[in-house]
Amino acid sequence: MLSPKWPDEPSADPSGEAARRFALNLRAAIGERSVRGVARDVGLDEGTIRKILLGESWPDLRTIWKLESALEAHLYTRS
Repeated sequence: MLSPKWPDEPSADPSGEAARRFALNLRAAIGERSVRGVARDVGLDEGTIRKILLGESWPDLRTIWKLESALEAHLYTRS
């Protein structure tokens, strides 16, 4: 975790900030749905999504693509 108040506090590290923004966008895209239900719909392990949201893991390109496609949202932003 690159921020003590992940994901609500910005990270000074550029890659950490990109991961933090991804987690915030993912949280917003999930909305009121359960992480378990989203994981099932996306075809990912629930733990993978939870770790991304907690800043314990960063998504690979395959995971980003699956999440963005299934949630119909742009989750990764460069700036």
